[in-house]
Amino acid sequence: MTIDATDAAGGPSAYQAELLGWLGGRNPADVQAATPAALRQLVADAGPHLRTRPAAGEWSVLELAGHIVDAELVVGGRYRWILAHDRPAIMPYDQDLWASALRHNDADPDELLAPFEAMRSANLRLWARSTAVERARIGMHQERGPESLDLTFRLLAGHDLFHLDQVRQTLAAVRARAGGSPGHAAREKETR
Repeated sequence: MTIDATDAAGGPSAYQAELLGWLGGRNPADVQAATPAALRQLVADAGPHLRTRPAAGEWSVLELAGHIVDAELVVGGRYRWILAHDRPAIMPYDQDLWASALRHNDADPDELLAPFEAMRSANLRLWARSTAVERARIGMHQERGPESLDLTFRLLAGHDLFHLDQVRQTLAAVRARAGGSPGHAAREKETR
Protein backbone atom coordinates (compact mmCIF):
# COMPACT_ATOMS: atom_id res chain seq x y z
CA MET A 1 0.00 0.00 0.00
CA THR A 2 1.20 3.46 -0.81
CA ILE A 3 0.13 6.51 1.11
CA ASP A 4 1.04 9.76 -0.56
CA ALA A 5 1.42 12.96 1.41
CA THR A 6 -0.80 14.81 -1.09
CA ASP A 7 -3.69 13.87 -3.34
CA ALA A 8 -3.79 14.35 -7.13
CA ALA A 9 -5.01 17.93 -6.73
CA GLY A 10 -2.10 18.70 -4.42
CA GLY A 11 -4.21 18.70 -1.26
CA PRO A 12 -3.51 16.81 1.92
CA SER A 13 -6.76 14.88 2.06
CA ALA A 14 -5.58 11.52 0.68
CA TYR A 15 -2.93 10.96 3.35
CA GLN A 16 -5.13 12.15 6.18
CA ALA A 17 -8.14 10.20 4.92
CA GLU A 18 -6.10 7.01 4.63
CA LEU A 19 -4.81 7.18 8.20
CA LEU A 20 -8.18 8.25 9.60
CA GLY A 21 -9.70 5.32 7.70
CA TRP A 22 -7.39 2.96 9.56
CA LEU A 23 -8.58 4.50 12.83
CA GLY A 24 -12.27 4.39 11.94
CA GLY A 25 -14.46 4.98 14.97
CA ARG A 26 -11.92 3.71 17.48
CA ASN A 27 -10.74 5.87 20.35
CA PRO A 28 -7.31 7.18 19.32
CA ALA A 29 -6.04 7.19 22.91
CA ASP A 30 -6.98 3.52 23.33
CA VAL A 31 -5.32 2.62 20.03
CA GLN A 32 -2.14 4.46 21.00
CA ALA A 33 -2.13 2.93 24.49
CA ALA A 34 -2.26 -0.58 22.98
CA THR A 35 0.51 0.00 20.42
CA PRO A 36 3.62 -0.44 22.62
CA ALA A 37 2.63 -3.93 23.78
CA ALA A 38 1.53 -4.93 20.28
CA LEU A 39 4.79 -3.70 18.76
CA ARG A 40 6.91 -5.37 21.43
CA GLN A 41 5.08 -8.67 20.80
CA LEU A 42 5.53 -8.42 17.03
CA VAL A 43 9.25 -7.70 17.44
CA ALA A 44 9.56 -10.72 19.75
CA ASP A 45 7.58 -12.89 17.31
CA ALA A 46 9.91 -11.96 14.46
CA GLY A 47 12.71 -14.07 15.92
CA PRO A 48 15.39 -14.70 13.29
CA HIS A 49 13.44 -12.64 10.73
CA LEU A 50 13.67 -9.39 12.74
CA ARG A 51 16.20 -7.74 10.41
CA THR A 52 15.18 -9.45 7.15
CA ARG A 53 13.80 -7.19 4.45
CA PRO A 54 11.00 -8.75 2.42
CA ALA A 55 12.34 -7.20 -0.80
CA ALA A 56 14.87 -4.64 -1.93
CA GLY A 57 13.82 -1.15 -0.87
CA GLU A 58 11.41 -2.40 1.78
CA TRP A 59 11.84 -2.19 5.53
CA SER A 60 12.42 -5.07 7.92
CA VAL A 61 10.33 -5.57 11.06
CA LEU A 62 13.00 -3.74 13.07
CA GLU A 63 13.14 -0.85 10.60
CA LEU A 64 9.35 -0.56 10.78
CA ALA A 65 9.59 -0.49 14.58
CA GLY A 66 12.23 2.24 14.26
CA HIS A 67 9.90 4.25 12.03
CA ILE A 68 7.12 4.02 14.61
CA VAL A 69 9.60 5.26 17.23
CA ASP A 70 10.68 8.14 14.96
CA ALA A 71 7.04 9.11 14.40
CA GLU A 72 6.42 9.20 18.14
CA LEU A 73 9.42 11.45 18.68
CA VAL A 74 8.43 13.80 15.86
CA VAL A 75 4.74 13.94 16.72
CA GLY A 76 5.47 14.42 20.42
CA GLY A 77 7.41 17.53 19.43
CA ARG A 78 4.55 18.66 17.21
CA TYR A 79 2.10 18.31 20.11
CA ARG A 80 4.28 20.57 22.23
CA TRP A 81 4.80 23.15 19.47
CA ILE A 82 1.05 23.30 18.83
CA LEU A 83 0.24 23.64 22.53
CA ALA A 84 2.87 26.27 23.30
CA HIS A 85 3.04 28.39 20.14
CA ASP A 86 0.48 30.17 17.98
CA ARG A 87 0.15 28.39 14.64
CA PRO A 88 3.72 27.05 14.60
CA ALA A 89 5.37 25.81 11.43
CA ILE A 90 5.43 22.01 11.43
CA MET A 91 8.36 20.54 9.53
CA PRO A 92 7.98 17.30 7.56
CA TYR A 93 10.68 14.64 7.63
CA ASP A 94 11.92 12.08 5.14
CA GLN A 95 11.16 8.73 6.76
CA ASP A 96 13.42 6.76 4.42
CA LEU A 97 16.35 9.04 5.13
CA TRP A 98 15.79 8.68 8.89
CA ALA A 99 15.52 4.87 8.70
CA SER A 100 18.74 4.69 6.71
CA ALA A 101 20.78 7.37 8.48
CA LEU A 102 19.75 6.21 11.95
CA ARG A 103 20.49 2.57 10.99
CA HIS A 104 17.41 1.12 12.66
CA ASN A 105 18.19 -2.33 11.30
CA ASP A 106 21.42 -2.35 13.34
CA ALA A 107 19.74 -1.27 16.58
CA ASP A 108 19.12 -3.38 19.62
CA PRO A 109 15.32 -3.85 19.68
CA ASP A 110 15.05 -2.82 23.32
CA GLU A 111 17.00 0.37 22.60
CA LEU A 112 14.15 1.31 20.24
CA LEU A 113 11.21 -0.05 22.20
CA ALA A 114 12.03 1.18 25.72
CA PRO A 115 12.25 4.88 24.73
CA PHE A 116 9.16 4.46 22.54
CA GLU A 117 7.19 3.13 25.47
CA ALA A 118 8.31 6.02 27.68
CA MET A 119 7.57 8.66 25.04
CA ARG A 120 4.18 7.15 24.24
CA SER A 121 3.24 7.12 27.90
CA ALA A 122 4.29 10.76 28.34
CA ASN A 123 2.45 11.83 25.18
CA LEU A 124 -0.73 10.05 26.26
CA ARG A 125 -0.55 11.80 29.64
CA LEU A 126 -0.06 15.14 27.85
CA TRP A 127 -3.13 14.39 25.72
CA ALA A 128 -5.21 13.40 28.74
CA ARG A 129 -4.57 16.70 30.49
CA SER A 130 -5.19 18.85 27.39
CA THR A 131 -8.48 20.72 27.14
CA ALA A 132 -10.93 20.85 24.24
CA VAL A 133 -9.71 24.37 23.46
CA GLU A 134 -6.08 23.18 23.41
CA ARG A 135 -6.96 20.24 21.19
CA ALA A 136 -8.37 22.69 18.63
CA ARG A 137 -5.08 24.62 18.43
CA ILE A 138 -3.46 24.52 14.99
CA GLY A 139 0.02 23.86 13.65
CA MET A 140 0.86 24.66 10.02
CA HIS A 141 2.31 21.54 8.42
CA GLN A 142 4.53 22.62 5.53
CA GLU A 143 3.09 19.96 3.21
CA ARG A 144 -0.42 19.36 4.52
CA GLY A 145 -1.44 22.77 5.80
CA PRO A 146 -3.29 23.39 9.08
CA GLU A 147 -3.53 20.43 11.45
CA SER A 148 -5.03 20.68 14.91
CA LEU A 149 -3.67 18.91 17.94
CA ASP A 150 -6.75 16.68 17.80
CA LEU A 151 -6.19 15.78 14.15
CA THR A 152 -2.49 15.16 14.75
CA PHE A 153 -3.36 12.82 17.62
CA ARG A 154 -5.90 10.89 15.53
CA LEU A 155 -3.51 10.67 12.56
CA LEU A 156 -0.86 9.10 14.79
CA ALA A 157 -3.32 6.44 15.96
CA GLY A 158 -4.12 5.59 12.32
CA HIS A 159 -0.38 5.59 11.58
CA ASP A 160 0.10 3.06 14.39
CA LEU A 161 -2.57 0.76 12.97
CA PHE A 162 -1.21 1.04 9.43
CA HIS A 163 2.34 0.20 10.46
CA LEU A 164 1.39 -2.59 12.87
CA ASP A 165 -0.42 -4.19 9.94
CA GLN A 166 2.63 -3.56 7.78
CA VAL A 167 4.83 -5.31 10.37
CA ARG A 168 2.50 -8.33 10.24
CA GLN A 169 2.60 -8.35 6.43
CA THR A 170 6.39 -8.01 6.41
CA LEU A 171 6.83 -10.84 8.87
CA ALA A 172 4.48 -13.07 6.86
CA ALA A 173 6.37 -12.24 3.67
CA VAL A 174 9.83 -12.99 5.05
CA ARG A 175 8.60 -16.21 6.63
CA ALA A 176 7.01 -17.26 3.34
CA ARG A 177 10.19 -16.42 1.47
CA ALA A 178 12.24 -18.40 3.99
CA GLY A 179 9.89 -21.31 3.36
CA GLY A 180 10.31 -21.00 -0.40
CA SER A 181 7.12 -19.08 -1.18
CA PRO A 182 7.25 -15.74 -2.98
CA GLY A 183 5.78 -12.69 -1.36
CA HIS A 184 6.54 -9.26 -0.14
CA ALA A 185 4.88 -6.67 2.01
CA ALA A 186 3.44 -3.44 0.73
CA ARG A 187 5.10 -0.39 2.19
CA GLU A 188 4.05 3.14 2.95
CA LYS A 189 5.86 5.62 0.76
CA GLU A 190 5.67 9.18 1.95
CA THR A 191 7.75 12.11 2.92
CA ARG A 192 6.79 13.03 6.44
